This record gives sequence, C-alpha cells and structure tokens, in this order.
Amino acid sequence: MSKQITTDSFKRELFDLLEETFEQVQGIYLDRGTSFFETLDTISAEEASRPVSAKCANIAAQVEHVRFYLQVLLEGSLQKKTIGKIDWEESWQLKKVTPDEWELLKKELREMYQTVLRAMKGLDVWEGEDDIGASLAILAHTAYHLGEIRQALCVIK
Repeated sequence: MSKQITTDSFKRELFDLLEETFEQVQGIYLDRGTSFFETLDTISAEEASRPVSAKCANIAAQVEHVRFYLQVLLEGSLQKKTIGKIDWEESWQLKKVTPDEWELLKKELREMYQTVLRAMKGLDVWEGEDDIGASLAILAHTAYHLGEIRQALCVIK
C-alpha cells in the first residue's frame, strides 16, 4: 500500500513554514522574534549598508537578492513566463541604502512575498518542479539567507 500525503496537508505545512520564515515565528523551527521581517525590523539603513567583510555582501544586498529570487521563481515557475538569461550577479550589486531606500526595499520584499504567496495559494494542481520544487526552493533559499543575515548581525551589532 502506498502512503501519500494530501495536497491540503502539504499546502498547510508549507504555508505554516513560509509564515514562520517570513512573517512571525510559530515555534516550528525558529526562535521567537527571528523571522525574516521581524529580523529586518531591527536593522537600520546604516547597519544594512555595512559590509560584513571584504568578500561578503551587506544585508541590503542579501534582502535585494531574496526579493529578486522570489520574482524569478514567481515569473518562471508559478506564472510559467518565459525568462531569458537571469543575471544573478545584478541582484547582489546593492551597496548602500539611505533610510528611505531601506524602508522601500523592505516594503518591496514584503510585497513580492505576498504576491508569491497568493500565486501559490491559487494553484489548483501541485506537481513537479514548477510547483512543489519552486515552493520548497523559496523556503530553503529564504531560510538560508535569513541565517546569513542573522550571522551578519553578530558581526555588525
């Protein structure tokens, strides 16, 4: 007998994990107050602009990269648009942000996340790399960069 999880179970678990990763800790795997948006709310524009080291991106670049990644997966996987060559290096070019630019960057990330979430919640069929794979990639990729940012804060603060 084969055991399968239902689409509803998969979606419930996925959306709970995404909420914890981006919005607010539910006690699944992060410590209280350490979700992506909760973490970003503790960071000033000056801190976001400060290089962690000569070879590492600053926090503002990390945030822009996550926003860009979400956009690419939204368009390519969830909306099934044809995307040409992706310039990943471009997503890392942000060097310094003013307080207004920092607030705008955080807002743009939040809006992109909400757009991706709506797209995922609107999927009727979940199969293959374009649906399941993309959603898991978003979760893993964002959790990785959240960890990078939290480690950078150990150096910056």
